[in-house]
Amino acid sequence: MRSHWTNRWAFIMATAGSAVGLGNIWKFPYMTGTNGGSAFVLVYLLCVALIGLPLMMTEIMLGRRAQRNPVDGMAHLATEAGGTRWWRGVGYMGIAAGILILSFYSVVAGWVLHYVLRAASGDFSGMTATQAKDQFSNFVANPLALLLWHSVFMFLTMFVVARGVTSGLERANKIMMPSLVVILLILLGYSLAVGDVGRSIEFMFRPDFSKITPAAILSAMGHSFFTLSLGMGAVMVYGSYLQRHASIARAAFYVVLADTAIALVAGITIFAIVFANQLEPAAGPGLLFQTLPIAFGRMPGGTVFATLFFVLVGFAAWTSSISLVEPAVSWLIENTALTRARAALLVGGLIWLIGIAVLLSFNEWSEVKLFGLNIFDLFDKLTTNILLPLGGLLMALFAVWVMHAAHAQEELALNDRHYRRWLFVTRFVAPSAIVLVFLNLIGWLPFI
Repeated sequence: MRSHWTNRWAFIMATAGSAVGLGNIWKFPYMTGTNGGSAFVLVYLLCVALIGLPLMMTEIMLGRRAQRNPVDGMAHLATEAGGTRWWRGVGYMGIAAGILILSFYSVVAGWVLHYVLRAASGDFSGMTATQAKDQFSNFVANPLALLLWHSVFMFLTMFVVARGVTSGLERANKIMMPSLVVILLILLGYSLAVGDVGRSIEFMFRPDFSKITPAAILSAMGHSFFTLSLGMGAVMVYGSYLQRHASIARAAFYVVLADTAIALVAGITIFAIVFANQLEPAAGPGLLFQTLPIAFGRMPGGTVFATLFFVLVGFAAWTSSISLVEPAVSWLIENTALTRARAALLVGGLIWLIGIAVLLSFNEWSEVKLFGLNIFDLFDKLTTNILLPLGGLLMALFAVWVMHAAHAQEELALNDRHYRRWLFVTRFVAPSAIVLVFLNLIGWLPFI
């Protein structure tokens, strides 16, 4: 018998945990900083509301209808609709994307765990920009240190996955998601007390339409897809554990709301601290590991709050990593005689091995290039720029052009007006937007 979440809120917390990750607390702030602040945020919010929410509903709907892992689920739904079973390829693509993403995600999450200890030991106190840069550079140049933290994070992830849906995924998210929110609110209070919150809010929310460029629009659109964990089968497999009586639209709305709210609060908190120390908001990916340690090192209570901050980021990474591996584990359980624990060990071991190649790309294998990219950048671009948008596009097209309309209406349980809106966005708006993002990210829009 297939496992299910004990209630709708368990699903919401688990799916929100999947969406809330490094993308919210690391990527969203630095993308906001490098794309004009409020211009990026405004477009991002519009994209989340108009495109992200309907696609979230679509993927949940496919999962609950199928009641299977993404591979077998897509094959079952295609057969039910009289289509080809080749649609199972969408599920395989999602599983591959999750494995590759976690192989480099785990390495970065390992950096976060290392920085928890750095912060707790008071290493950031009085730190200069040069010291912050050297500290990070020396750390990533040490393959044994990276291997240690990569291994620790993978163990934490697979420990939760191996325990099952209710005892593992659900219980972990019931603890980690509220803890994440509490820590974030504590840090927001800290930034209100010692940071420049006024300038932070102005930077993020005061409209400056002159900074809304085609590049900023496409970046915001792309991030709105990826921050919600769409297109990789994670939301689909979580949807397959959702009870029949739960409202898909309401559950998806709460997930999107939680994900967006956490990203915005994290942005306000981080920029308030950055501006209070006259640092550069457009620091890019180094914002988390090089800019913020300098800021915390200059502020009262910096050691305590820096530790809380990196614990927060660690929790966010952990909840997301669980969802990345669940589609592969679910497929193994349903297609082999493996127990969940053994399936988790097998998938986790594979990801751990691939992750070793990733971490070596920062040091011993830094000269190894494929298509002009090191292993880390190759996996990042392959998944983020190709597999995820392609997976989201194919799921949207399947739901509105292949799946029987009566089945979609039955699962979504929307009134006629709301169903027509969902159908229009999923049939025309979302695919067009995804194609634009896809073409831009692979460099086929030279005019941008």
